[in-house]
Amino acid sequence: MHINGKELRTIWFENSTVKIIDQTKLPHQFIIKNLKTIEDAINAIKTMEVRGAPLIGATAAYGLVLSIIEKNDQSFLKKASQDLIKSRPTAINLKWAVDRMMKKLSGVNSKEILKIAIDEANSICEEDISFCKNIGLNGLKIIEEIYMKKKDTVNILTHCNAGWLATIDWGTATSPIYHAHQKGIKVHVWVDETRPRNQGANLTSYELNEEGISNTIIADNTGGILMQRGEVDMCITGTDRTLSTGDVANKVGTYLKALAAYDNKVPFYVALPSSTIDWNLKNFKDIPIEERNSEELSYIEGLDKNNKLTKVLIYPKKSKAMNLAFDITPAKYVTGLITEKGVCEASSEGLKNLFK
Repeated sequence: MHINGKELRTIWFENSTVKIIDQTKLPHQFIIKNLKTIEDAINAIKTMEVRGAPLIGATAAYGLVLSIIEKNDQSFLKKASQDLIKSRPTAINLKWAVDRMMKKLSGVNSKEILKIAIDEANSICEEDISFCKNIGLNGLKIIEEIYMKKKDTVNILTHCNAGWLATIDWGTATSPIYHAHQKGIKVHVWVDETRPRNQGANLTSYELNEEGISNTIIADNTGGILMQRGEVDMCITGTDRTLSTGDVANKVGTYLKALAAYDNKVPFYVALPSSTIDWNLKNFKDIPIEERNSEELSYIEGLDKNNKLTKVLIYPKKSKAMNLAFDITPAKYVTGLITEKGVCEASSEGLKNLFK
């Protein structure tokens, strides 16, 4: 994907340093930040300089590379892996990537350990790019079917940012949109602002603009009336953790979009790589839901009249706020799961048939 016409990835390794796009500064400032230590990587995940399940996983993988550079010691490596897993509890890709790396690195005391770690982290990134591209091709078929019936612009509603900024490239929910656009299909995206943190407004709209795709930012609660008016042809969201039962954990507000879509008979799809599937948990009530700092709600950041990035309080000083970062959409409200292997029903049977 592109920023200012330049093809980029969200993360890469160069000269013993991990390079990331600092997403807390977008869309107003484009800053490439250097991560040089394991603490840098953990902090980038915690503060959401990197965010989105696949990108968090990749950052954790490179974080272990940095820990080896910092101190080639198995005890230090194990501690680093434990600290990374604790940094954000809901997104399953984080633990998946750390476990995959540790399977390769545990007990390796040779000088080759750094090369092994770099190669595996690179493989995780390349695999994610391939998966996200295939998610796009599989989701494209759904958009094509709607376009063939409608013979007009396909209106797609999405929530939060499940674009290329949340992965390494292509994105999950946006990948079918990018493929449709490249094929010449007219698409328009309703972009939920996505409070708190405004990932839709700040990130999804930003990257769609960079790719020249028509989009309109809406308040989080506007989607329902647009569906009632027939102005939404389909919904696509991403997910931070999908259970083998088809239940979906995603940015808070996703559940309400699914309910509105269900009531208005609008197809509601969830796009995900298989690394986001939790094959162990069976009850969505057991998914850890991250509660973040309430200041993400009470303060908002933007450009002031002097073009300076400023943070301001928007709530009464005495008011309390609760900031749950995720909610759960039960499988019965999900039309289908779009994966790298195809589209399936959001159910145990659907996923088992696709991932034999």
